[in-house]
Amino acid sequence: MDAFTAGLLQRIRTTESDLTRARETGDDFLADVEQSELDDLHRLAAEHGVEIGATRA
Repeated sequence: MDAFTAGLLQRIRTTESDLTRARETGDDFLADVEQSELDDLHRLAAEHGVEIGATRA
Protein backbone atom coordinates (compact mmCIF):
# COMPACT_ATOMS: atom_id res chain seq x y z
CA MET A 1 0.00 0.00 0.00
CA ASP A 2 1.44 3.37 -0.96
CA ALA A 3 1.67 6.36 1.37
CA PHE A 4 -1.23 8.18 -0.31
CA THR A 5 -3.60 5.24 0.17
CA ALA A 6 -2.48 4.59 3.74
CA GLY A 7 -2.85 8.25 4.65
CA LEU A 8 -6.27 8.53 3.05
CA LEU A 9 -7.55 5.41 4.81
CA GLN A 10 -6.21 6.71 8.13
CA ARG A 11 -7.95 10.06 7.60
CA ILE A 12 -11.20 8.24 6.85
CA ARG A 13 -10.93 6.14 10.02
CA THR A 14 -10.16 9.23 12.11
CA THR A 15 -13.02 11.21 10.59
CA GLU A 16 -15.45 8.32 11.13
CA SER A 17 -14.40 8.21 14.78
CA ASP A 18 -14.74 11.98 15.15
CA LEU A 19 -18.17 11.86 13.52
CA THR A 20 -19.34 9.15 15.90
CA ARG A 21 -18.08 11.15 18.88
CA ALA A 22 -19.81 14.32 17.67
CA ARG A 23 -23.09 12.46 17.25
CA GLU A 24 -22.79 10.81 20.67
CA THR A 25 -22.21 14.15 22.37
CA GLY A 26 -25.05 15.82 20.47
CA ASP A 27 -22.81 18.34 18.71
CA ASP A 28 -24.86 18.76 15.54
CA PHE A 29 -22.61 21.41 14.02
CA LEU A 30 -19.46 19.31 14.46
CA ALA A 31 -21.31 16.25 13.17
CA ASP A 32 -22.21 18.19 10.00
CA VAL A 33 -18.59 19.31 9.58
CA GLU A 34 -17.27 15.77 10.08
CA GLN A 35 -19.88 14.33 7.69
CA SER A 36 -18.84 16.83 5.02
CA GLU A 37 -15.19 15.92 5.54
CA LEU A 38 -16.04 12.22 5.31
CA ASP A 39 -18.01 12.79 2.10
CA ASP A 40 -15.01 14.62 0.61
CA LEU A 41 -12.64 11.83 1.63
CA HIS A 42 -14.91 9.19 0.10
CA ARG A 43 -15.06 11.20 -3.12
CA LEU A 44 -11.27 11.49 -3.17
CA ALA A 45 -10.91 7.76 -2.56
CA ALA A 46 -13.32 6.97 -5.40
CA GLU A 47 -11.46 9.29 -7.78
CA HIS A 48 -8.22 7.42 -7.05
CA GLY A 49 -9.62 3.90 -6.98
CA VAL A 50 -9.06 3.42 -3.24
CA GLU A 51 -11.31 0.76 -1.70
CA ILE A 52 -12.72 2.10 1.56
CA GLY A 53 -15.11 -0.62 2.65
CA ALA A 54 -12.50 -2.17 4.93
CA THR A 55 -12.25 0.98 7.07
CA ARG A 56 -15.78 0.72 8.43
CA ALA A 57 -16.40 -1.01 11.72
